[in-house]
Amino acid sequence: MGMTAWKRAGVSLTAVAVIAGVAGCQDGDGGKKAAPAPAKATAEPQLQSHEAVTKVIQAAYKKTSAAKSAKIRMTITMPAAMDGGGTMEMTGVQGWDPAAMDITMKGSLMTVGDPDAPEQMRMIMLGDAMYMDVGAERAAELDGKRWMKVGLKGQKGQEDLTGGLQSSMNQDPAQQLALLLESPNLKHIGAEKINGVQAQHYKGTLSFEQMLDANKAKSATLSKEEREKLIANVGKIGLKGYDTDVWVDAAGYPVRMVVGMTTAVGTVHMKGDYTDYGPKATVEAPPAKDTYDLSEMLKGLDQS
Repeated sequence: MGMTAWKRAGVSLTAVAVIAGVAGCQDGDGGKKAAPAPAKATAEPQLQSHEAVTKVIQAAYKKTSAAKSAKIRMTITMPAAMDGGGTMEMTGVQGWDPAAMDITMKGSLMTVGDPDAPEQMRMIMLGDAMYMDVGAERAAELDGKRWMKVGLKGQKGQEDLTGGLQSSMNQDPAQQLALLLESPNLKHIGAEKINGVQAQHYKGTLSFEQMLDANKAKSATLSKEEREKLIANVGKIGLKGYDTDVWVDAAGYPVRMVVGMTTAVGTVHMKGDYTDYGPKATVEAPPAKDTYDLSEMLKGLDQS
């Protein structure tokens, strides 16, 4: 199998991670809801005060951090000016303490620039490695092994891929709530039903400068080099700011997080739905006998 498909999957997530690494959230129909809330919404009598809203989001942050995992359904939409644009859907389970993920990805972002790339792919992240299910047909090119392993520590020839993937792994809903708390205009929109669940809708916005300040205060997840690279990449796409919406259920967990991120070339939309919060994500690595290590392929390319 050629490197283009792997690069494409990596580029898609890297583009998301570049923005999520600074903003850290998600979208969908959120592109529409990311616009400023109608004036009448702020006049509703049941709306909570800023202090009350802050307490709700702080409590949701604590509960989500303690939960450590959830089932996710995420939709990402990128404008055409970003490498052709398109959408990607991801469904599965995510853990954030420790970091782990078992998701299935599908959508046009998987195949833009590489029509031969699979339209759907299962991906597992566990420890310092990522595994991609290449399917039975592509397995014939990998000694019959269906899973491709990529080391997340980064090796020559795969830094762009692993850097974005590792950053995206760090974007758990607890961190997203923590960043939302940095918004100077965090407010309560009202009650809504999300996937049949009654929830309270909250909204906040951050400028690019505020995002940098917020991340500087929470820089524990990024090394100095990673932060500098992230800032440089964000500068290239002209990220101006973003709007975040979160819906919190009666149990205090976020059931949906929506983000619209404005850049110089259009708006990136991301929506994440969360269910089944739990103490640990059930994620297992594929059998070693069915796994082909990408580092071995890269060694061969270096020697050719």
